[in-house]
Amino acid sequence: MIKKLCNVGNSNALILDKPILELLGLEEEGQVKLTISDGSLIITPTEPRPVDQDRFESSLERVIEERRRVLRRLAE
Repeated sequence: MIKKLCNVGNSNALILDKPILELLGLEEEGQVKLTISDGSLIITPTEPRPVDQDRFESSLERVIEERRRVLRRLAE
């Protein structure tokens, strides 16, 4: 996704659309941690998102089923 910086006074701002905020588990005026790594800006929520236990368990079951043979060989 490509976004354009917006001029705000003597600074620039990056506008995060509602779907992006929802994916990050952020609300308006929420806090984020900014990290620069290898020339990239990483935006991380300061408050961890609550885990959807049902979704986690169904995803785990799917991965175990798909990778059953490999997991058995690793366990040996």
